[in-house]
Amino acid sequence: MNAIQTKQLAKSYGSVSIIRGIDLIVKKGEIFGFLGRNGAGKSTFINMLTGIIHPSSGTYSLLGVEGPNNQVKKRIGVMPDYSTLYGSLTAMEHLKFLSALSGKQAGQEWCREVLTLVGLEAHARKKVAKFSFGMKKKLGIALAIIHDPELIFLDEPTSGLDAESVLHIHKLIRALQKRGKTVFMTSHNLAEVEKLCTQIAIMKDGQIVNCGTMDELRAFYRSTIKVKIKHSPIPVSEQVKLHKWLESAGTDLEIKDPYVMITVKDERKIAEIIRAIQQCRADVLRVGVDEPSLEDIFLEE
Repeated sequence: MNAIQTKQLAKSYGSVSIIRGIDLIVKKGEIFGFLGRNGAGKSTFINMLTGIIHPSSGTYSLLGVEGPNNQVKKRIGVMPDYSTLYGSLTAMEHLKFLSALSGKQAGQEWCREVLTLVGLEAHARKKVAKFSFGMKKKLGIALAIIHDPELIFLDEPTSGLDAESVLHIHKLIRALQKRGKTVFMTSHNLAEVEKLCTQIAIMKDGQIVNCGTMDELRAFYRSTIKVKIKHSPIPVSEQVKLHKWLESAGTDLEIKDPYVMITVKDERKIAEIIRAIQQCRADVLRVGVDEPSLEDIFLEE
C-alpha cells in the first residue's frame, strides 16, 4: 500500500500557480525527504495533503484513502508550528489535549513514554511558556506521534536543536520506521536527509524535478567521477607506458607517487585503470571515489 499518492495535484491563487501538477508516490515504511529552496512550494503541498487547504485540481490519497477525508486524519500525525503551542499548558497537558481531539485519548503512562522518546521526560509538568525553542520543537514531534499515527509529517524536525538532541531525534525517526510508520520530512540540513531518508524528492518552482534514492540521484547528476588510487611502487620500465595510457583513460590526470588522481566519465573505467596498474606489476592498495553529496545535487537545481 502507498502511504501517499498524488495525481496532477495543483494549487493556484488567482493567476499565480504555486503547485504545478505533481505526481508523487510515497511507499509505506519510507523515510521520505522533501527538499526545496524557500518558496519552492513545499509547505503548500504538505498543507494540501494534511487538509489545511484544498487543491485547485488533481487528486491525492493518504494510506489508500482518497482525500480530503476526516477519518484518515486520525491516522496521520503532523508536527505543529511551535508558535501554535499554548504557553499556559504543560507538555503533559498538551499531549492529553491533542490526543483527545484525535479521538484516541492517551493515558498518563503513554504520554510519559512519548515525552521520553523525544527527550522531554524531565519537563512533563513545565509550562510551555518557559520552554526553549529546541524544547518546543521536541514537543511538536511528541504531538505528532502521541496518537500512534501510521503516517507522520515532520517539518524541519531538528532545526534549532543541539547536536545531542539531533542524534536523539534521528534515533527516534529510525525507530518509528522500524515500527512500520511512514515519515515524510522536510529539512534544510542536507546531510541529515542524506543520512536518514530512504527516498528523496527535490522540488523547484512548484514541481518535483527529481525523485529517487540517494544512489539514483547521484547517478542522475554525476557527469564525472574523481578517482584517487594508491598503489605500490611501479617499475621504472612500466612508468612511461602507464602514464601514456592513463592520459587516454580520463582527464585531470595527476600522478604523485604513490597516488594516481584522475577524472573519468564512467565508473567502469575505474576497473580498467586498476587492471592497467596491476599489469604494470604493482598492487592497488586503496581506491577513493569522490561522489556528489546531496548538497552538490541540490545546488545544481
